[in-house]
Amino acid sequence: MADANSDKKAEKPVLSDPITLRVPQDILDDIEKIAETSDRSRSWVIVRALKYYLMAEGNDILQIRKGEEQIARGEFVDAEEFFAEVLDEKKSDAA
Repeated sequence: MADANSDKKAEKPVLSDPITLRVPQDILDDIEKIAETSDRSRSWVIVRALKYYLMAEGNDILQIRKGEEQIARGEFVDAEEFFAEVLDEKKSDAA
C-alpha cells in the first residue's frame, strides 16, 4: 500500500509553456556535455542553472523590487525617526 508521501514524490512539477532561448555556442556546448555526462536533458541542466541564479543574484534583485514596492505603498519607517525613537527608549531605560 502506497502512502501519501510516495504519491507526492511521484508528482512532477507543473511545466510552463516552452520558451526559445539563444545562448552562445560555448555555453550550449557546456550544457550539452553536462547533460550527457549526468544523463539528464539540456532542459534539466538549464532549469537547474536558472534555479541557482534565482536563489543568488536573482533573489537580491527580487528583494530590492519588493522593498521598492513597499516604499511606494508607504510601508517603511524613516531611519532618522527610528534611531531617534531607539535613543529615547535607551535614555528612558537608563533613568
